[in-house]
Amino acid sequence: MLGHMNQHKLVEKIVEWLQEDMPFGDITSQNIKFYDHKVKATFIAKEDGIICGMDVMKLVFYTLDSTIVFKPSVKDGDFIKPGLILGTLSGPLDKILMGERLALNLSQRLSGIATMSHLYAQAVQNYPVRIVDTRKTTPGLRSLEKYAVRVGGCYNHRYGLSDAVMIKDNHIAGAGSMHKAITDIRSIIPHTTKIEVEVESLEALKEALDLGVDIIMLDNMTNDMLRAAVAINQGKVILEASGNMTLDRIVDVAKTGVNIISVGALTHSVQALDISLKFLHE
Repeated sequence: MLGHMNQHKLVEKIVEWLQEDMPFGDITSQNIKFYDHKVKATFIAKEDGIICGMDVMKLVFYTLDSTIVFKPSVKDGDFIKPGLILGTLSGPLDKILMGERLALNLSQRLSGIATMSHLYAQAVQNYPVRIVDTRKTTPGLRSLEKYAVRVGGCYNHRYGLSDAVMIKDNHIAGAGSMHKAITDIRSIIPHTTKIEVEVESLEALKEALDLGVDIIMLDNMTNDMLRAAVAINQGKVILEASGNMTLDRIVDVAKTGVNIISVGALTHSVQALDISLKFLHE
């Protein structure tokens, strides 16, 4: 299932995406006299990976035509291999053709993210660290992409600019100092809201600790610097490592003792998983 996602909002987005693809209808599918209007089809995996977006695909077709029946044979989070039948579809041919590309675009993208997230999660499974995503998501797809990250076994960072304070270098430069930026924020936000600050040096780390922030992002630090930061922190606050976090490097970063590693690559540079729709001839 789609977890805590707002399903009503998702339906609204699906309608928008369908309108984008066919603002004046499907000039091809709606103008051919098909021999048999009712058809059956299957979704087939073309490569290894973690499937994600089965409920989203179902919702695409249901939004187009509530008589379309979609029966998944796998669930989000399952490992799939080439040739595996992911689900069957039956209903009006023209409506299935109208929804085919949107359903595949979404499921392939989400499965690519889930697969990438799975690789990162597996790499650090023996370390007490969380891999989290970032705001480097596709506009309009953030809720779905962050859902796919969770399906793959990683975790979410803040959803957007409204739900957590993150003071970065440009905020500090604009305010004139870290102290000023944090003081200004503290005078306004509720006591329930955490403050995270980004630092690029061990001196800035010590300043952030003295100012009593909740989370410190260690930006683009070497592994030696990360280890030194962990030693200085002594478990006082949550430490997040960020910047150039590749799959090749992730285990060495986990070994430094940081609590969180944020990885933009989970969403911003993912290759879609290959899935196809094949019609059945009866």
